Amino acid sequence: MFAQENQETSISKMLNELFCELEHCNEDEQRKKIEEMNEMMNEMNVDEIKSIFTKGLFNKMNKMIEEKKLSIENTILLLKHVGFCKALKNLHDYRFRYSSLNKRMEEMIIEEEEKKEEKNERLLVDLCECYISLSYNFPPKLLSICVTCLLKAALNKEESEENQKEVEIALLALSNTEYNEIDKELYLKEITEIIKYQQKHRNLTKLAYQSAWQFLIYRFFNDDSLEEVIVNELHFGREAARELEELARCIDWKKKGGVEMNKEETKDELILMRWLCPFFDFFRSCRSWNEEFVELISSITKVFRAAKNNFCHIRDQCIHTFLNAVENMAVKIEDLLKSGAVDAVLEEVHQSTLNEDTAYECLLFFLNISERMKEEEDDEKEEMKRRSIKMEIFEKMEEEGYEDAITSFHETTDFLNKKCYYQLSLNISDYFVNA
Repeated sequence: MFAQENQETSISKMLNELFCELEHCNEDEQRKKIEEMNEMMNEMNVDEIKSIFTKGLFNKMNKMIEEKKLSIENTILLLKHVGFCKALKNLHDYRFRYSSLNKRMEEMIIEEEEKKEEKNERLLVDLCECYISLSYNFPPKLLSICVTCLLKAALNKEESEENQKEVEIALLALSNTEYNEIDKELYLKEITEIIKYQQKHRNLTKLAYQSAWQFLIYRFFNDDSLEEVIVNELHFGREAARELEELARCIDWKKKGGVEMNKEETKDELILMRWLCPFFDFFRSCRSWNEEFVELISSITKVFRAAKNNFCHIRDQCIHTFLNAVENMAVKIEDLLKSGAVDAVLEEVHQSTLNEDTAYECLLFFLNISERMKEEEDDEKEEMKRRSIKMEIFEKMEEEGYEDAITSFHETTDFLNKKCYYQLSLNISDYFVNA
């Protein structure tokens, strides 16, 4: 039933035992045990969740439903929380998609949606939340039903704590649609209203607001016509910068651990990391540029500096973002200077704990700057500005002893060859912006 590990954690064993007891309990007892299981899940890391919630387990749940040993209501209570934890922790695990329970969910959603009378709206929302947060690569008909249903739930502006939680779950589930193509008519008006209302009234939780933006940014990946709405109407740069800085103030950056020490991350750490992931796609695709994005890169730089000692996964995601920004011709090199990104990456090159992947991205960052700074401008004023920026960057490189660092990397031939870093030049002069 469960994937057994040689060394199961005590919390995994306890959750395993509780699940095994479910088929011998009445519905009320089941509910109490599932609520206990949900509390345990909050303390589990992604590996523990993956080890327990397997395709075999989901098939077992489906069989229990067929044998009337587990009610749909209690199944939903458990699955909603599994989906919530999976989405929050950015766990990409697709085994549910191939289970018999996934098929049952799809059939139930279509059946409930097609009812002419006595449609159970609450049940439909619950089913959609479970299905979207646990599965992937959704059939178009089901995706349309779920997106429409979940956006309707997320538009509920009631300010009770219970409703805020339901809105959060609905938006978190929507963010799990990732790159699935969705007709703009199904979501744009609604998601814009949700974001604008939050900007005015601050009615959403931090996770709900991040999830709304993540859903929209993933749509942008397939539809660049959304850029005007995202950049100028909804002010993504300004909003993301503010949210990032507020979250950064809530994190204990000096603590040892995070995922590197197999410790569970706090909710604020998880939400901050969820912001950084769509930045990667946004900076790769965005063609508009304004001062708000200088503010955003400045906020990312602050997070990068705070994270670099004890939160390597956050540091690395910041570097990914810087790299995508410098490769995007819409992003001005002077803004990377102004925001502190150039200084931050220069500092990272000197870290004694620098690993090869991070070193590669740092070098590629400067290789891109160097290439862009070699392109002369036709306009005299722009050419003078380009030369001034080149001089400023070159002086920073000299001050930081950047040449010695690059030389040491080139002396380590394994660094360039072992992982086939073909994009890196073997000519040391290519990494410098020569004035």
